[in-house]
Amino acid sequence: MTHEGRDEALGERAQHLLRILIETYIRDGQPVGSRALSRESGLQLSSATVRNVMADLEELGFVSSPHTSAGRVPTDKGYRLFVDTLLRLRPPDEAASAEMRRQLEAHQDNPTELIATVSQMLSSATRLAGVVTLPRARPTAVTQIEFMGLSENRVLVVLVYNDREVQNRIIQLERHYSPDELKRASSYLNEQFRGRSLREVRQEILRQLSEAHAHMNQIMLEAISVAQQVFEGSGEGRLEYVIKGETNLMGVGELSSVEKLRRLFEAFNEKRDFLHLLDQSLRAEGVQIFIGHESGYRILDDCSVITAPYADGDTVIGVLGVIGPTRMAYERVIPIVDMTAKLLSAALNSRR
Repeated sequence: MTHEGRDEALGERAQHLLRILIETYIRDGQPVGSRALSRESGLQLSSATVRNVMADLEELGFVSSPHTSAGRVPTDKGYRLFVDTLLRLRPPDEAASAEMRRQLEAHQDNPTELIATVSQMLSSATRLAGVVTLPRARPTAVTQIEFMGLSENRVLVVLVYNDREVQNRIIQLERHYSPDELKRASSYLNEQFRGRSLREVRQEILRQLSEAHAHMNQIMLEAISVAQQVFEGSGEGRLEYVIKGETNLMGVGELSSVEKLRRLFEAFNEKRDFLHLLDQSLRAEGVQIFIGHESGYRILDDCSVITAPYADGDTVIGVLGVIGPTRMAYERVIPIVDMTAKLLSAALNSRR
């Protein structure tokens, strides 16, 4: 994110004091006063000088003063500058990395268990809420469609995807179709749709259904009408995720209001808001950090969400991350999220 020109002109001393203030606030959870800041900064500065710098930082919107305290706390804008330019990342512990790798290898043959394990690992390692989206299927191409008549106007549909995945489903038609009619319909559909993705197939079906039917013969019309039933509801599915460790957020001061927690947990369960955020992260490269109001969702105003995509080969198929208060240990959490995404990608790739 870019900052206004005035932000960029923040002097070295002001940046140093802002970094110390944020690190102290993250550690202690209390507004930081000028005297404590002067002491923590390691600089030979009077409390009056520190107060003046704090007043400038407050005017620029990097810190604010809670009504009940003489100290100051970081704003979302302050955290953003801290994360973008002042943060000193702490590499994850080697032993913890090795243990994560071991756990992932133990579950790599079962994707469902693997995702639940990763979510739990993120939660345990950060003591926050861990979230992992279920892997999105690779783009699916239709390679063959066959029909077989059953009793009572039902038809068995055999779909072959990517030349190897076979899916069977039964559809109910309005009238009886003879074996010849079903063969003609499948021939037409194979000619039309072979090699196309599910999304393209659905778009083409809708296009042909909405077009003037004058140039379409009965076989084409009926084949497209049957295809609509076959492909309705099939597809790449909506994004789903597994979340673990929500209860870790109950001990966080900024989220301790029962009403706030209730709304947050409801949002987790209903999977609203987060899906949009995770979807954005799916299309981005590397670690993404949404601080407070940056997420665009009021329910997350007191939270930060740190995400990273994971891949199978060169294809990004999901995203994982951590949800916690804006007052979180970014220097520790960001490398954990980044490392976990890399380890999950490696575990998926080793299954190939």
